[in-house]
Amino acid sequence: MKLGEFEAGLEHPLFLIAGPCVVESEQLALDTAGALKALTDRLGIPFIYKSSFDKANRSSGQSYRGPGIEAGLKILEKVKRDIGVSLLTDVHEDTPLSEVASVVDVLQTPAFLCRQTNFIKAVASQGLPVNLKKGQFLAPWDMKHVVEKARSTGNQQIMVCERGASFGYNNLVSDMRSLAVMRECQAPVVYDATHSVQLPGGQGNASGGQREFVPVLARAAVAAGISGLFMETHPNPEQALSDGPNSWPLDRMEALLETLMELDQAVKRRGFIEDTL
Repeated sequence: MKLGEFEAGLEHPLFLIAGPCVVESEQLALDTAGALKALTDRLGIPFIYKSSFDKANRSSGQSYRGPGIEAGLKILEKVKRDIGVSLLTDVHEDTPLSEVASVVDVLQTPAFLCRQTNFIKAVASQGLPVNLKKGQFLAPWDMKHVVEKARSTGNQQIMVCERGASFGYNNLVSDMRSLAVMRECQAPVVYDATHSVQLPGGQGNASGGQREFVPVLARAAVAAGISGLFMETHPNPEQALSDGPNSWPLDRMEALLETLMELDQAVKRRGFIEDTL
């Protein structure tokens, strides 16, 4: 499928969706997007900048959600114009979708809302590429129903995204078999390497995370065979206003991406023997 200015799929190089969890300030957004754009250009990685103007699924009512739609879209629009990147952002059931779609290039549906039929159809009806996040409660083979709902609008630009499955309280696990299963949706598969190490509600009034396992799971996912990688990154994760414990440090992105691109090239050059069974 066409995704911004590049083609996405198993027959194409790995693409990256990355940025801070939420829009914190104009300067941080510009600095982070600029650094990621320079890095991905140097490494030859197709890139989409990600940040949310509002995160509704917070552990606590006091958790930072973002600057809101008016201020957030204004900052994202400036990032797109000044840095020259494509944009992805989250939308929710009460989001004015057409307003967001007029600014960004890709819409993302939160994992918790993957079974909301009217919402999925409304998002897909905007005509933009959509990244459908699989719910933490959903089996990977059930994502085909979510994709069918989205495609029923006529929009064929649909991706599916794995972000871990609930495993007891405050814990997620990633079953790498799910990436192969979701390829059967005939949609590019994206792996979310940072939310997959999240510990939902693990800090009581906020989510925790195990940042040290981001490279472990990212390497495993790329080796399993994916079209794109989603990673939240921040210049100073310890000071991030949202999802800091599971964000990967911006200054360590280059070393990780170099390894992942080597893996991606090796795996895709050899092909997927499991598809011949």
